[in-house]
Amino acid sequence: MGYSGARGGLEAILAAEDLVRRKRDHAPAPWASTEQITARFRLAVDRVMGEAGLYDEPTAADAFRQAEGDSLEASHLLRAQRSTLPRLAVSEPVDPGEMTVLRRIVPAFREPDGPQLLGRTSDYTGRLLERPAARPEPEQPGQPEGRGTVDISERTDEQRSPRRFLDLLRKWELVAEGRTGDDPEPHDITRKPARPPADRSAVLAAMARAESGALIALWYRSVLGPDGDVHEITLGELRHGRLPLRVRHPHTGNPVAVGEFRVTEAEAIEDLDGADEDRTRFDIGYGLCFGHNERKAIAMANLDIAGRRFGRSGPLEQLLLLTLDGLDSGGFLEHLKLPHYVTFRSMVERKQAMQAAAEAGEDLPARAAEPAGKECR
Repeated sequence: MGYSGARGGLEAILAAEDLVRRKRDHAPAPWASTEQITARFRLAVDRVMGEAGLYDEPTAADAFRQAEGDSLEASHLLRAQRSTLPRLAVSEPVDPGEMTVLRRIVPAFREPDGPQLLGRTSDYTGRLLERPAARPEPEQPGQPEGRGTVDISERTDEQRSPRRFLDLLRKWELVAEGRTGDDPEPHDITRKPARPPADRSAVLAAMARAESGALIALWYRSVLGPDGDVHEITLGELRHGRLPLRVRHPHTGNPVAVGEFRVTEAEAIEDLDGADEDRTRFDIGYGLCFGHNERKAIAMANLDIAGRRFGRSGPLEQLLLLTLDGLDSGGFLEHLKLPHYVTFRSMVERKQAMQAAAEAGEDLPARAAEPAGKECR
């Protein structure tokens, strides 16, 4: 984006960039290493990876440090870095049932198949600020994850990979399976932007990369029902764990595990009560995103249902696809800080012309009543 009307600002721009680097790299506080950021700010690192669409903890931590804690700017840096990388292979489809569970709760059922694993969470503690007087001792290997939990090394296969709560609902024939069919080929939104009407995979991918706060706000708006589409939701199951990453071997053609990555997965349940819906069944919404970001996964799962039930007839699908990307919305907002001298000068001259015409008792010129130009866009 160019602004030919702004000149002579290069020296100030370079000085501002130099000031950022000096204040960031030579601050009085100790330098935060990549390892410190990934260990101490894990949720922020996970959020940056999710909104950037690139799973690499050290790179996300470096972007978070360079952005001085601004998660949106860090996501921007990470997407820019991703755009420079070659695409060497496409991973194999992932079965979430293979997840090695670190945390698993089933709010909808007291005694589901498999255990409830609270894992690492502060959901059940008071929100009281702690100011530790001294640096806590590092956790020793093999130490239990927390009071009342099971050490990861001591978990059985059933505890590490419990059956899904959705399987129990299917056993009871309570799931409307026909409403949740998968797309024949997932839509790659990094190569082709999605526009309404879109496949379900495109909507889920857009939500997985969405700015977390914007996604949660849109979910809350849909629950409150200002558009008249009121729907009640129940969180069926929530998981956080590790999944294997597999690619095809270039010579043998066999799938090979090349690593693993952490994800958060949510399944939401909604009672079908529409006139043309099967009222004997439940609808199931799904959400999955990089890292440990439970708020985003829960919002995704519920908006997945709302999008199918109401998205085609209202603005919801368009909002999901076109307004939740933090880099798009934040980028347009940020550009307002750039020089708009020419645009605003034309607006001032138009107002002055209208004032002069009014003082002279003349009718307003037709062009003077038109909105200002779109140069800033």
